[in-house]
Amino acid sequence: MKIMKFGGTSVGSPERIRSVAALVAGLDEPMVVVLSAMSGTTNSLVEIAGSLRNNNPDEAREKINLLEKRYEQVVSDLFETSEYMDKGAEMIRNHFRYLDSFTQDLFTANEVKCVLAQGELISTALFQFHLEERNIPSVLLPALNFMRIDREQEPDQYYIRENIQRETDKYPDNRLFITQGFICRNAYGEIDNLRRGGSDYSASLIGSAVDASTIVIWTDIDGFHDNDPRFVEQTHPIAELSFDEAAELAYFGAKILHPSTILPAKVAGIPVIIKNTLDPGATGTTISDKPAGKGVKAIAAKDGITAIRVKSGRMLLAYGFMRKVFEIFELYKTPIDMITTSEISVSVTIDDLTHLTQVTGDLQHYGTVEVDHDQTIVCAVGEGISSETNIAAGLFKALEGIPIRMISYGGSQNNISILIPSAFKKQALNALSSHLFSH
Repeated sequence: MKIMKFGGTSVGSPERIRSVAALVAGLDEPMVVVLSAMSGTTNSLVEIAGSLRNNNPDEAREKINLLEKRYEQVVSDLFETSEYMDKGAEMIRNHFRYLDSFTQDLFTANEVKCVLAQGELISTALFQFHLEERNIPSVLLPALNFMRIDREQEPDQYYIRENIQRETDKYPDNRLFITQGFICRNAYGEIDNLRRGGSDYSASLIGSAVDASTIVIWTDIDGFHDNDPRFVEQTHPIAELSFDEAAELAYFGAKILHPSTILPAKVAGIPVIIKNTLDPGATGTTISDKPAGKGVKAIAAKDGITAIRVKSGRMLLAYGFMRKVFEIFELYKTPIDMITTSEISVSVTIDDLTHLTQVTGDLQHYGTVEVDHDQTIVCAVGEGISSETNIAAGLFKALEGIPIRMISYGGSQNNISILIPSAFKKQALNALSSHLFSH
């Protein structure tokens, strides 16, 4: 079985939905198609939820009506027969009546996830109706029947495997299943989600659960590029990456793939292929456990980084100092990206500022705390590059004149990371491209 995941831009209009339907209908292998919400929908739902949380039902109702009108037009443009126009229109009315019901009463924090789930529920219903209208046999599998996270907000993989098997076994003759990405239930049975970008993660978890042959992520770009095309001209797609290389790139800023996607596929040994919906014939990027060659493959950058330095004379030869520092971050569930140390100080970077005040307050018990905002991690990624001669020297030469706040070298065989002020990000990316990929 093959997993095919299509992102918001891939199903962002009636024309795109038709193209996706034609693509999946032309494949013989049994498959599960995982869909995101139509592009722009989740942002609109976030705004609606924000108005509701701010106790502004009139503003929320106005935004709900605007989004409903957009979908009424989608239904009108997508379907050709009166039967399916009526089915689509009734489905849209039901979802937006549900959204409107939240404006009638006090809105609670738990209900935010219910609002956000409507995007995927609508996109998959529209797609299923379109397949039915075209007489393409398929079954819509509600992700809420088998996708679940546990009390630690981690996927319950045993539950997912058992329940998706139970769902698909109901349709032994069917070869095409449609389901939602992103949404799930939590350990208490409530509607929840895998966070923004989680449709990629859904596809990987489903692929692992059904022992898929491949997981294909369809997006609007032809695979991973060797640098960020939003800031660097003439970037090039990468044909092959290892799981570790792709994981590093996804985590450190390559927006093409959700960072959590790689692990389930890697553990199950399932290749992940990134393809372009707008150019299906393009090679794309294949991610697998096969070695993909030596040298720097790509540059990525992660914004929104804050650096924290703790400086203390008591650190000198102090047993247990580092443990005490890291326990503070653990206490406030704040992940650390980079770490550097000296005899009298330790510096770390974080991208979650939710508990910054508490973290820095507790750290002050151990020394002077300095905080630098608006930082960017720029990283070079490639198989075994940290052990290759002259790679680091070349990177520093390329970045001459750019202030460097921290360096992480040797922590990973596949990644050399450098922290710089965000104002120098574009300059750094272009300098590294010129130095590494001038050919």
